[in-house]
Amino acid sequence: MYSGNIDWELYRSFLAVLQQGSLSAAARALNSTQPTIGRHIAALEKALELSLFIRSPGGLLATDAAKALRGQVEVMASTAAAIERVATGQQQELGGVVRITASEVVGVALLPDIITPLQQQYPGLKLELVLSSQAQDLLHREADIAIRMFRPKQTQLVARRVGHSVLALHASPAYLERFGYPESVEALAQHAIIGFDSLSDFIRKLTKSLPPELDRENFVFSCDSDLAQLALIRAGAGIGICQAILAKGDDKLVPVLAEAFQLKMDVWVTMHEDLRNSQPCVRVFEALADGFRTYFQSFD
Repeated sequence: MYSGNIDWELYRSFLAVLQQGSLSAAARALNSTQPTIGRHIAALEKALELSLFIRSPGGLLATDAAKALRGQVEVMASTAAAIERVATGQQQELGGVVRITASEVVGVALLPDIITPLQQQYPGLKLELVLSSQAQDLLHREADIAIRMFRPKQTQLVARRVGHSVLALHASPAYLERFGYPESVEALAQHAIIGFDSLSDFIRKLTKSLPPELDRENFVFSCDSDLAQLALIRAGAGIGICQAILAKGDDKLVPVLAEAFQLKMDVWVTMHEDLRNSQPCVRVFEALADGFRTYFQSFD
């Protein structure tokens, strides 16, 4: 018995056959295939418990039942087209400037694959990237949305955890071939260490978890750019800390002392609560949260 829950695609194929007069012509009009249209018609006839077409040498002839349904199905088609126009209009109208801040590594390695499809979907959207290891102040609107390795404490900020990243020591195969693999954390004192230069709030918190061998005084290369640190590690300059997920599939990054030293950092997408009424900011926030969540889940 007819349940009333019939896929619109079945009606869409039915209307195309009515208008075109054959399965093959309807398939061409819908950019589909003749067998698919045939299955749709059979499924609709079964669901409605009606015969809709009679085969003839000239094609398919509509039955009286099909003719009676035509008017209502055309209304359905008109409504569906109107919905698509409204949705398309919303996509085209979404615009404005959204300023995103993240670390250099995140901005280079992860952000492009997430924000490029977003801007292509909303051509009026303009995205500004602030890539820095220094945390931009969202309360004073230095940026609209931030990707951070810590949870913000300010109550005025909306934060969503999107996964976690593991920080670990890495070196290039060339470096390890020249200087050997350290057998312990203490042995790092005999190696060239790559690390930070100035103490930001994030670095101060990070250093509390670092062994004394990774104290700034022991660094051979000091730099506040995490992208430059990563390049130094790949070039064989020494041993340094980077996100473990970036090393997967990179033959120039080999984990060092992974069992002895790892730091697990939660990753958060954050924005000011006042921006929840800004459609562009909300859409970008959701896209970033979904994109990063999908990325980190792929490595779990």
